[in-house]
Amino acid sequence: MASGSFTPVLKVVAPTHGEKPVKFSGGDFKRWQQKMLFYMTILGLSRFVKEERPTVGDEEFDNERRIVVDACHNSDFLCRNYILNGLDDALYNVYSSFKTSKELWDSLEKKYKTEDAGAKKFVVGKFLDYKMVDTKTVISQVREIQIILHDLVSEGMILNESFQVAAIIEKLPPSWKDFKNYLKHKRKEKGLEDLIVRLRIEEDNRDSKWKSANVGV
Repeated sequence: MASGSFTPVLKVVAPTHGEKPVKFSGGDFKRWQQKMLFYMTILGLSRFVKEERPTVGDEEFDNERRIVVDACHNSDFLCRNYILNGLDDALYNVYSSFKTSKELWDSLEKKYKTEDAGAKKFVVGKFLDYKMVDTKTVISQVREIQIILHDLVSEGMILNESFQVAAIIEKLPPSWKDFKNYLKHKRKEKGLEDLIVRLRIEEDNRDSKWKSANVGV
């Protein structure tokens, strides 16, 4: 890095509104990373996760340059330790050997962004493979689908309400085939809450008919 291209950070601003993220324990790295980067920005240290720390060679005796480099090293030391303290104790022990903020940040990204991508594929596969069955109530299965859809949204996927409604209708169990076709051909599109209410009414009606047909049997 060219001399003078990296200016020192001499003052760290103490956060006052609880911006410090909870400790990262290995899950949902993207969210933790965004919160930690915001925290580092408030402290005036975010540059150190992106830029290499400057060095002074033996041939460089310029005192001003040494002051700049020393200040950068001190700020990088703070940044590195803020990040380490944002890790769960088990991860702290694993990553404490990294000497600079950038090395630490890059290593966390390399491992956990890859794992996040794997988690997204897993949730997508779980959604595609989910099939409603006739042996469980439809409403309980709708809740299960909603949890999977929530996980997809948490992984950064954009799923509008129309898609969620269509997905639930499409996954209705075999005995609901006629009702599924009825819902698919309705001209007025239903919202998610409206659909759940309609499914609950239909399920209650089916239960009542079944009980009536089996009275005295």
